[in-house]
Amino acid sequence: MIGLEVVGLGRCHGDTRVLADVDFDLRPGEIVGIIGPNGAGKTTLMECLVGLQPARTGVVRLDGIPIDPGARSAAMFYLPDGIMPWSDQPVWRVTGLFRDMHGSGRDREVTVLRRLELAPVLSKRVGELSKGYRRRLLLALALLTPQPILILDEPFDGFDLRQTLHVMELLREVAAERALLLSIHQLKDAERICDRLLLLDAGRRLGFGTLADLATHAGATKLDLEEVFLGLTA
Repeated sequence: MIGLEVVGLGRCHGDTRVLADVDFDLRPGEIVGIIGPNGAGKTTLMECLVGLQPARTGVVRLDGIPIDPGARSAAMFYLPDGIMPWSDQPVWRVTGLFRDMHGSGRDREVTVLRRLELAPVLSKRVGELSKGYRRRLLLALALLTPQPILILDEPFDGFDLRQTLHVMELLREVAAERALLLSIHQLKDAERICDRLLLLDAGRRLGFGTLADLATHAGATKLDLEEVFLGLTA
């Protein structure tokens, strides 16, 4: 599996710096969460990482080798938040298209559909799905890809607690074979699933490490991500 290292990633919009020399790494078999207030730069970071936005500064290395933005799609699959692909097509056709595009195999598709409980909506058009089912479909598409690094923006949005825990269990299994980078809005969700956490605010890295590392950095009295978040973003 591929290890990812990001050094000094920076991005400007005009004269405004939206990412300020962000450093972090992602190890094989690990789940790293990106957290931060609204407007912290989480989505910008992910889009610069995969090459959808140009970074002004920084180096991205895969297994120690610098890799240009145009070549990163072979190692990384990015799932944005709020998209609705092929909205006029039924779910079964969309998952079948992804299966064939990526050579996933029918058995793998069946397993992914079962684990994400998509059977009740296979004949529905994507545009008719509820928010929760749309999110399940997007996760299914991500899991049908072969890239060793999955980058997911708000993967639990639209789920209740029971559904979130179910998807977390699935993603933890996926992480045994792939590395995951997740942007997560709900701090309790991030605390439950992430091995390490990257805390951003106004495009700056305020902390990176385990919850224990961040708690020490914040001077928090307990291992509670909400307390750490408030302490570091005050």
